Amino acid sequence: MDQLNLINQTTSILITLVISLLFIVIGIIYSKKHQGINNYLLANRSVGTFSLTASLVASALGAWILFGPASAATWGGIGAVIGYALGTAFPLFILIYLGEKFRKNYSKGKTLIEVIRIRYGNKLFKLILFLSIFYMTIFLIAEVTAVSLLVKYISGTNLWITAGIVIITSLIYTLYGGLRASLFTDNIQFVIFGLLLLIVFTNIFSFNSGNFNFEYIIQNKPYLLSSNYLPNFTAGLTFFIAVAATNLFHQGNWQRVYAAKNYEVLKKSLIFSFLIILPIVFLMGFSGLIAVSQNETVIPDLAFFSLILKENGAQLSIIIIILAISLTVSSIDTLINAISSLIIVDGNKVFKGKKDYPNFSKQIIILLSIIAFLIASKGLSILYLFLLADLLCCAAVMSVFYGFYNKKFSEKKAYVSILFGLMIGLLLFPSTDFSKSILVGIIFPSNMFPDFISQSLLFSSFIIATFVPLTVWKIKEYGIRK
Repeated sequence: MDQLNLINQTTSILITLVISLLFIVIGIIYSKKHQGINNYLLANRSVGTFSLTASLVASALGAWILFGPASAATWGGIGAVIGYALGTAFPLFILIYLGEKFRKNYSKGKTLIEVIRIRYGNKLFKLILFLSIFYMTIFLIAEVTAVSLLVKYISGTNLWITAGIVIITSLIYTLYGGLRASLFTDNIQFVIFGLLLLIVFTNIFSFNSGNFNFEYIIQNKPYLLSSNYLPNFTAGLTFFIAVAATNLFHQGNWQRVYAAKNYEVLKKSLIFSFLIILPIVFLMGFSGLIAVSQNETVIPDLAFFSLILKENGAQLSIIIIILAISLTVSSIDTLINAISSLIIVDGNKVFKGKKDYPNFSKQIIILLSIIAFLIASKGLSILYLFLLADLLCCAAVMSVFYGFYNKKFSEKKAYVSILFGLMIGLLLFPSTDFSKSILVGIIFPSNMFPDFISQSLLFSSFIIATFVPLTVWKIKEYGIRK
């Protein structure tokens, strides 16, 4: 990755430490007033509209928004921008309906996995528990990787330094204070990155006022807006499915569904969050269209930053680092809480003989954090990591939620559907350069498959993993009825 070295390493490390320590102090002081397992898991089911909205937004908008949407836009066009934005925001509308249903029918629930166990049984429950912890761990890796790469890009700071600081910081206050601490710090983070995003986009409009529009893209990269450009369709649908499925499965969102004071608070918070998240993600993606229109050789992961950092220097770099750390920490504390809640609530169904599940969950989270630190220090593709995690959710989402509306859909059918979707999806999931997959290009030559498949591996893997297994069952059921 290129480096700008706009500020020195010492300055970037100090900024990272100060912001991180600030959240530690705030989180610990506040959580001391609210102890107990119900506060730790669900904030005593008493969260109001502003706090819940702020937490939903802060948790959804991790450091990935600085990389993912713009990166996807450089090759996926306007379709990727729209798909990313809708995929991030649309599940909040679905949760309005699902949240009401789950709060009513499973009023004492704490986790989505717990509700799945009640509906289906232990076999599917264990599979989904494993998948949930696995994909949230990948999310954790991706978030830490994103902020570490950003700080390295701006100042040359080694990846492991930034990764270590943000992970240790998040662990300290989150493991101590649980969801209550996470919600309170999310409120502060929400205000911070709201102000900082305003400053950032003011600078983008200031330095790119004549270019930040559709006309500029049409003049320089018209295919990015063309309906004849295949990635506009495939990338758009892929990102919509991938991100939407993941957000529906995200335990952090379900914690907040149950933490709301009442359903009206939940409904208002979800609507407000939708209206905030949608334009932010769209604008971040749109910046990628502008960046590649200005410089076709731009590094995709750095597309957003290419618009502002080289012209604005050190001051804006500092703002970007503070923004990125706030975004990252707010996402990490959500993930840590989500994993912790799964182990505390559902661990006794899997880990026999363990008695102190709160402490056991902390041990597991520390282990996963060490793994995240080691992998994040390698600097892998952020977008690729997120897409891999998304695939796991896509393989499960249709089958799991379909069963809540069709009581005849058994645990066995759901289990087989998920495994089949996951297997086919992984066989088609592309390599890091998106040129081949295990099935296409490794096991079998690419020319054995239709061009649409071999050239759209990402799209194919997500479509098949998400829709094919359940569709097969429905066709089979239809044949039996006939």
